[in-house]
Amino acid sequence: MSLRGRSIIAMVAPLFAVTLGSTAALADYYGAIAFSQDSGSVGYSYDYGTQSGAEQRAMQECADDGCMVVVWFRNACGALAIGDGSGYGTGWAVRREDAEQIALSNCSQYADNCDNNTWACTTR
Repeated sequence: MSLRGRSIIAMVAPLFAVTLGSTAALADYYGAIAFSQDSGSVGYSYDYGTQSGAEQRAMQECADDGCMVVVWFRNACGALAIGDGSGYGTGWAVRREDAEQIALSNCSQYADNCDNNTWACTTR
């Protein structure tokens, strides 16, 4: 190989390393929360590579026939607030505190005495 060919490879190789190394930083991470209004059972997941994977895991963790996914999120946080009569609200946001506040606000539209129950955040 000529000196010029080696020089081009030497210049281009670091670019490939930077590009390949940044792929993980660009990955999407999914999470989900499942809830059963009948039993109050809750399950959650975070840092899954797909929405369906996150939802399946949350359902497995919930472990009740009445469970359903009530919120999913990508590169963010999700929260579930539960009130009287198993009324609930969900929220998602970049920050946990914001997700919890949204969940409380949504819950209060359907139930009294809402309180944050479950939250999860993905890697961002």
